[in-house]
Amino acid sequence: MEKSGVIVNYRGSYKTKRKPNQMVVMPVGAKSKDDSKELIGARVTWTNGKTSITGTATHSHGAKGALRVRFDKGLPGESIGNQVVIKK
Repeated sequence: MEKSGVIVNYRGSYKTKRKPNQMVVMPVGAKSKDDSKELIGARVTWTNGKTSITGTATHSHGAKGALRVRFDKGLPGESIGNQVVIKK
């Protein structure tokens, strides 16, 4: 099963630093937390021309169906708003 998603933001809080290797991804068509729980453990790939960085969906994030994804290395700031591929 292959889906797409959009990188929403870095994972972080107002008290701590941002975590550049952890991103919040909103899968296309996800409406609730139950929709995102099905995708936990899926491989997520971000590509930008020559660069391809993969990660793993680790947890759901919030009540609207977003995922928390831990990437192998940090993503650049230009990745926010870009498409990713989610493979279960």
